[in-house]
Parts: sequence; structure tokens; C-alpha cells
Amino acid sequence: MKSTLPLALSIALASTLAGCSKTDSTEVVEATPEPPAETVMATDPVESNPFFTESPLYLHYPQFDKIGNSHYTPAFEKGMQEQLAEIEAIANQSEAPTLDNTLIPMERSGQTLDRVARVFFAMASANTNDELEEIRSEMAPKLSAHRDQILLNAKLFERVQALYDQRDSLELDPESYRLVEENYKDFIRAGAKLSDADKEKLKAINAEMASLQTKFSQNVLNEVNDSAVVVDSREELAGMSDTLIEAAAEAANEKGLEGKYVIALLNTTQQPPLASLEDRALRQRIMEASMARGSRGGEFDNREILTRVVELRAERAQLMGYENHAAYGLENQTARTTKAVNERLASLAPPAVANAKREAADMQKIIDAEGGNFELASWDWDFYAEKVRMERYNFDASQLRPYFEMNNVLEKGVFFAAEKVFGITFKERKDLPVYQEDVRVFEVFEADGSTLALFIMDPYARPSKRGGAWMNAYVSQSNLMGNKPVVANHQNITKPTSDDEPTLLTFDEVTTMFHEFGHALHGMFSNVKYPSFSGTSVPRDFVEYPSQVNEMWSVWPDILKNYAVHYETGEAMPQELLDKVLATRKFNQGYTTTEYLAASLLDQAWHQLKPEEVPTAEGLLDFEAQALENAGVALDTVPPRYRSTYFSHIIGGYSAGYYAYIWSEVLDADTVEWFKQNGGMTRENGDHFRQTLLSRGGAVDAMDLFRNFRGADPDIQPLLDRRGLN
Repeated sequence: MKSTLPLALSIALASTLAGCSKTDSTEVVEATPEPPAETVMATDPVESNPFFTESPLYLHYPQFDKIGNSHYTPAFEKGMQEQLAEIEAIANQSEAPTLDNTLIPMERSGQTLDRVARVFFAMASANTNDELEEIRSEMAPKLSAHRDQILLNAKLFERVQALYDQRDSLELDPESYRLVEENYKDFIRAGAKLSDADKEKLKAINAEMASLQTKFSQNVLNEVNDSAVVVDSREELAGMSDTLIEAAAEAANEKGLEGKYVIALLNTTQQPPLASLEDRALRQRIMEASMARGSRGGEFDNREILTRVVELRAERAQLMGYENHAAYGLENQTARTTKAVNERLASLAPPAVANAKREAADMQKIIDAEGGNFELASWDWDFYAEKVRMERYNFDASQLRPYFEMNNVLEKGVFFAAEKVFGITFKERKDLPVYQEDVRVFEVFEADGSTLALFIMDPYARPSKRGGAWMNAYVSQSNLMGNKPVVANHQNITKPTSDDEPTLLTFDEVTTMFHEFGHALHGMFSNVKYPSFSGTSVPRDFVEYPSQVNEMWSVWPDILKNYAVHYETGEAMPQELLDKVLATRKFNQGYTTTEYLAASLLDQAWHQLKPEEVPTAEGLLDFEAQALENAGVALDTVPPRYRSTYFSHIIGGYSAGYYAYIWSEVLDADTVEWFKQNGGMTRENGDHFRQTLLSRGGAVDAMDLFRNFRGADPDIQPLLDRRGLN
């Protein structure tokens, strides 16, 4: 579970947004981020601060046209002051604690802080600038201290504990009973039972970690921009599409490098241009630049920061009575224990590595047949994988792009599938303000015509946007607060250089769009009383499950035929090509699974250390190499999806939790089988999934939700079949 504290405290502290794509398939380009256009509209930060009162816009949609940089700090400060006053009033009551005078007022507390935190951290990810980053650095330790002031408030905890001790005699409804239990757990896990001396140690640890985690994520963005690869001639870019070459030329122009080309790096270790670039030396240069991020010295080096964060996490875990940080973090997940996670990852690694080695052998045969006098390297993998794909299936991935025009994918694919399965419809709203010109807003309607939610789509990469793909909620659903959801999806798709050019997606980008919309559905379908349980407020190793299920519709024949039409002719993708898309779904799964498992195993290796076992900054890379060797996934040709120094997931909300994607995929694959066995894309099936699982957020134990939907415990076999790991 996420913290049951109301408002956006968990967002504020972690600076992470729910529902990141595991592939984080794209990253920002370069340059100094431009400020949002709205910042020029800021006037007096006190008199006109749009965060001080609830937004008057539809469903309390944020007033992006009135929000400026100068509004954030005063709103944070006012929001924290207000909430602490509210908490003190709750804690110091003379009346005996009840749900109505303790937990429900806690749920309602901090509304100003909630409003500013949700918008600020969304903008810090989607449309940042130097001033926002300064505010972020300044606020991180303050927000950490604010959280500690609440969760380490002895009088407040007494009231929470009294309710917990009496819970069985209070005649509570199931959701209220869970609220009592989860609040009690949150206080315990936050250190409420520590001695006063240990509480002071904990506060110091939390404050230092908050600052370091913010600095790490800022370094990741700065480093990826600083590491962009400069190419001198168009000839070196042979194999890349004209559109991507033009984008590289535009990126160079923005850097003042006219006549040259700049290849921006993405979050991941592997980089998309490696699949098409014919120049092997350039491929090697890109891969080496990618893998060096955060560990090459200079002001953005993350080695010292990461080792210190790991040390602090280990110290905090031991202070709280746990063996290590992973044990502390996993206790609150569906996995529960490090043993369960270690066993799952260890069981999947050998067949994944065996598959990857077979795939490498197939590529080496092509290299040898072409007279290449070299051994396959990591920078060769994607390039020769495409050759194997062409040889085996007689098509390459670039053939798909003309059929994946972005608006078609969104409206005739993602939205169309949701309409078929859940009966919801969409209408674009151009009357609501946006923070960037490419952002679109849609009102979402139930089958009976009533409003369900507002949905925001932010598709394109830009220098002011962090990499990857994610979902966040500006307003979370709550029957207590009377709120309907306002949720957003973000991707990092390369925008064409001309307005006349269509935006053509890769198949990975298509899948990501369906994936992130699964998170959006989880938020929009929420139907709970308490804000703490709204939408995606579920364990990290469960939150990816609904989004991964939604990926199934991207290749469902009726949906694929509806959106996969040629952007020029309007003709449907030929059946032969459709069949090849489906036939290649297991292609290259050895590589894909191994690079993911390597990153997951690294995450566990770091977070299962005791404080005295944490290596120095200078020893970080050696530790990483040894951890991969020990886990049996040390393949030079298959580096981890993320190396430690740019592994943003584990510095934020997924620390000791990157395994969550494969854990959730067990549930996902089993659910896809359930849909197939029960008639597929029917309203009856969609309504069952919505009512038993998607609408319940964190109001019910996650695995109970799955059993309520599936009628059984999860079966791992569909996952093994999907990934070819039988």
C-alpha cells in the first residue's frame, strides 16, 4: 500500500508519479528547459495564488493559465502550516477517539498542500525549468520533516492506536475497518513506536534522503541531456529514417551546432537508433555514452549519491527493526518477503539467459555470413535482431510505423477499446487551459451519459520533460470529498519537425500508450469513500497489473484492425502483416526478459545490503558487476535495462520494487487468459473486471481483489508461455 495519509504527501516526498512504464522508452532531448508559458502570468503570489482555494474549473481541473512559478513556495508553506494546525486540533481533542473525530478529519486535512503538491510534482516531471528545480530541492527536506511531524506525533498516534485496538467492536464498514488498520500500519512503519532519540535519528535520515533523492533525479535528467551524442555527417546516420535524421538536425541547431546532428539519449541503456544505424562505430559510441551516464565524473555523477542513499535506507531499516531496506519495503507489498522475490527472480533468470544466448547465436550466424570479423556486442544487438526478424518473418519493425499514426492509435485504438469493453466515451475539451500547447484534454462519459472523469494526454518529448511514460492524478476520486478524477498520461514520443508531418509510432510506443491508459482507467474507475484508497493507491507490485492487462487490446484483432490504418491511404494494415505482428510477439524475449531481470536483481542486491556492506562510490561499478555475476545474468551482450547510476525507479517509488513488473505480469497474463476463456472483449467481462477490481483502488487487500475477480489464485503458467520460458 501507499501511505494512507491523505493528500499528496507520498507524491510530494517521493517526487514520483504512479504507473511508470517499465521500459521508460523515451527521454528528453537536451538544452536548458524553457519555462511554461503560464509563468509570465504570475502576479502577487499571495493575493492571486490559485492554490489557496479550490479550483473553480470543471471537476476542480487545475488553473494552468493562472499558475506561475511564484505560486508554489507560498502554497507549500501555507499548506503545511494549515495541515499541521489541523493535525494538532485532532491530536489534542479531549473527546475519546472515533472514526469521525480522528481518521476522517485526517482524510480531509491538508487540502491546500494536496492541490499544490499534485500540480508541482506533475510539472516538475512534465514541464520543468530551473526555478522549479530549485523549489524542488528546497522543498524536499521540508516536506520530509512535515511528514515526520505528523507520523511521529505521539498524541495523534495514541488516538490511532486506540481505534486500532478497538476496531473489532466499532461496527465499521469494510472500507472504514481497513482505513483503521492501514493508518496504524503507516504510523508504525514511520517510526511511531521508536524512542525519542531514535525518532530524532530517523528525522535526520529522512531529511538527508529526501535531498539526495531529489538531486539524483535531477542529475539523471541533466546527465542524459549532457551525454547526447554529436554526429558530424549525415552519412554516419545511414539506416535512420529521414524523419529521425531531421529531428537530430533540429536538436543540433538548438544546441548551436548547425550542420551537425545530435542523437538524444533515452532513459534506458539500449537506445532506439541502435536498431537501424549501419555505422558500427557510431553504435558503439552511443552505447558507451549511454552506459557511462552518472558514473563518468563531473557535476552530474551519481555514484556518491546512490551509495549514500542505499546506506541511509539500510540504517533506517535497522533502526525500524528490519534486516535491510528490501525487507522493510516488501513487507507492505503483495510479495511480503525478500525470500519470495528472490525465488521468483531466480526461477526466471536461467531460462531467460538461455533464450538470450540462443538469440545471440542466431545473430552471430548472420554476422559471420556477412563476413563481419567481430563478435556480437551490446551495441550490435538491436541492429542484428532486426535482421533476424526480417529473415525469420520477412518484415522489419519499420514497416509498421505508417499504420500507427498517433491520433488513430489514441482515438481509434485506446479509446475505442475502452468503449467496447467498458462502455465509456470521450469528447475533447478545448475550453480548459493546458500547461503546454501539445497537451489535449478529454471529458470521459459513462454509458448513461454522465461524466466519469477528465483525461489529459501529454504525448511529446521536450527538454523540459523527464523521460519515460507515466500516469498521475491531479484530482483523485473520493466519495468523502465529493471528487471525480482528473488524470493524465505522459509519453515521450518524438514530435515531427513540421506541423504537416504525421506522428508515426513504433509498436513499443503503441503498447506504451495502451499500458499507461490502463493506469488512467484504474484512476478513473475508482469508486471509494476515502482519498487514501483512491485509484492507483495500491501496492507497487500490484499497480502495474491493470495497466499491463490493458496492453492486450493493442493486439486484439478487432482493435488492431480499427486503428492500424495507413496514414496516407487509409487502408487497413494487410492481414499478412497483422499476422506477422502477432507471430513475432515472442521474438527477442530472451533479451527483453534478461535485461529486465538484470535491473530487478540489481535493485534487490542494493537494497538487501546492511549499512556496513554498502560499497564506496569508487567501488559502485565493481559491486554492480559482481551482483550481476552472482545472479547469473552477467552477459556483456545484454546489459541491465538500467545501470545503477541512472536507475530512476529505485531512487524513487520503486526502491526494492522494480521486480513489480514481472510480479504483476503473472496476474496480467492469467487475466488475459481469463478474458479469452470467457468470450474476450465483452461488456460483461469489462464490467466484471471494473466492479470487482478496478473500482476498488486500495480499499480491499490487493490479492483479495484479484481472487474476487478471477475466482482463484494466480497461475504463473500463462506468463511462462507468453515469454517463452517454459
